[in-house]
Amino acid sequence: MNIPILMYHQIDAPPRRGTPLRGLVVSPASFARQMSWLKLLGYQGLSMTGLEPYLQGERIGRVVGITFDDGYQNNIQHALPILLKNRFTATCYGVSSMIGGTNSWDLNLGVSQKPLMNAGEWGRWRDSGMDIGSHTCIHADLLQVGPDSACAQIADSKLDLEREFRCEVRHFCYPYGRFDPVHCEMVQRAGYATATTTRRGRVAPGSDPYTLRRIMVAQATTLAHFTLKILTAYEDRRG
Repeated sequence: MNIPILMYHQIDAPPRRGTPLRGLVVSPASFARQMSWLKLLGYQGLSMTGLEPYLQGERIGRVVGITFDDGYQNNIQHALPILLKNRFTATCYGVSSMIGGTNSWDLNLGVSQKPLMNAGEWGRWRDSGMDIGSHTCIHADLLQVGPDSACAQIADSKLDLEREFRCEVRHFCYPYGRFDPVHCEMVQRAGYATATTTRRGRVAPGSDPYTLRRIMVAQATTLAHFTLKILTAYEDRRG
């Protein structure tokens, strides 16, 4: 059974039409409907750590991975209560040197700056049973930096997050979805168990754990479209 891994960014009131990257902001009401619908369909929403035995083929079940990129403050404000209500877990990929900062990597795109979770909020996320993953130190485009820098971004972010939050950081996400095979090797050497991409599709058990596909949930994703993405080969064909 193929496993959907959902990709979210912000859970907040979407900005006005025409705003850059507006599609990455899913309203809390839409997110709540999606999580309730998954529950009704018999799915268990899991963090990447919870998903590991299913990805490895050691367990079989109706499961879906839930991931958030970047670590926005609105994830803990709006997504966390909904996850807890449904008894789901999720992974949030943090940018280790920007804890408590903003999404400054988007400035040149004209994207509004939004607060990222601070250390206390990350601690609350962890203590609520959620998973902390890594998204490099500075949201680095790995294709635009040299191999030494890329290796440091991948390895140091893991060490920094583990030291700050006293938990194992087992999962990585490639910023912008950009990577080469050499980066997959770096992720593996750094001690991560998985790495997620922005490539579309569900994941077959036993797939390469360092090039995991995901299903992006956008602001305009209706519940019917959401169902199509989860239950059918719709995303697989587009990957």
